[in-house]
Amino acid sequence: MKIYADNAATTKMSKKAIEAMLPYIEEYYGNPSSLYSEGQKAKEAVEGARERVARCINAEAREIVFTSGGSEADNQAILSAAAIGKKNGKTHIISDTIEHHAVLNTLKKLEKEGFTVTYLPVHENGIVRVNELRAAVTDRTCLVTIMYANNEIGTIQPIKEIGGICREKGILFHTDAVQAVGHIPVDVKDANVDLLSASAHKFHGPKGVGFLYARRGIKLESLIEGGAQERGRRAGTENVPGIVATAAALEEANASIADLSKKLEKLRDRLILGLNRISHSALNGDERMRLPSNVNFCFEGIEGESLLLLLDDKGISASSGSACTSGSLDPSHVLLAIGRVHDVAHGSLRLTLGDDATEEEVDYIISSVEEVVTYLRGFSPVWRDLVNGKSKFIL
Repeated sequence: MKIYADNAATTKMSKKAIEAMLPYIEEYYGNPSSLYSEGQKAKEAVEGARERVARCINAEAREIVFTSGGSEADNQAILSAAAIGKKNGKTHIISDTIEHHAVLNTLKKLEKEGFTVTYLPVHENGIVRVNELRAAVTDRTCLVTIMYANNEIGTIQPIKEIGGICREKGILFHTDAVQAVGHIPVDVKDANVDLLSASAHKFHGPKGVGFLYARRGIKLESLIEGGAQERGRRAGTENVPGIVATAAALEEANASIADLSKKLEKLRDRLILGLNRISHSALNGDERMRLPSNVNFCFEGIEGESLLLLLDDKGISASSGSACTSGSLDPSHVLLAIGRVHDVAHGSLRLTLGDDATEEEVDYIISSVEEVVTYLRGFSPVWRDLVNGKSKFIL
């Protein structure tokens, strides 16, 4: 049995997305900045896609900027908000400890330039406390950037409440919604969001394209110098096929959110229940306030890399955390932030179910993980010391 259970890393492109982009590869391949008819057809496609994407998150078309993906959108949103703040004498930013590195590394860059950043804890369940965020606000705060849903442990943050505080205090609010858009309902107006980042390949669109929502009136800093594309907010010829496919994929994903969420939540809970039966294991992140498809576990006494390789032998594609840090030997910063010690964090497994997942597949994952964990513990010196009482169990 072959099971792809790493949909948080990337998703398979939908047939509708592929069909939508083909005409703009084969026939309408003109440059959308050109004045002749072939170029204008491409421009119409881009603007049509902009309107469709905007509708999916309850925004206006002119508030959507197409980018190369979520990381670029994160960078542009944060640097733009910081520039606005600096002009007004405000150089304090609030974030949290489990953000994607596209956010964390951008904040580190700003700290070197004189900004101060407050990193809120997320506690054991991986969720920011609204009262702690409110207490962190100062008269110099120019930006709050809190991700909508975590890419590793799947926890969903209280975005509407956070946005309400920011709106009340006159502070710009950015959310990295890469894992949320297309998977749970996202309404930028209802949530009081000023800036939002998304990436197409997370909701069955193509890689290399995403978008940034910037509320009307927010001046964006251009990261790329060049032409006046995207109303001067992002230079470079637009990726017309990718943009059209993004709109098609997002519309398709949004149309099925309610029904798909019910199905995936049931399978997710079945998977959590099964993995909980493995001794000295623990679910990472809040059990209920999490994405419908996300299950993240730690297993004491094993290494996550070995677990992944043996699961791959059984036909299961999974991960130990963010695909963006898969080459790192360090344990996940997200797991450390929720209180997992290094040795336990190294034995992590992230499973993110696909839209077509079945109970049979979930049961196969459970039995396979249990078998591999038992096998690895069988020759683990760490596990031997735990069983013999030389070390104390943590989980």
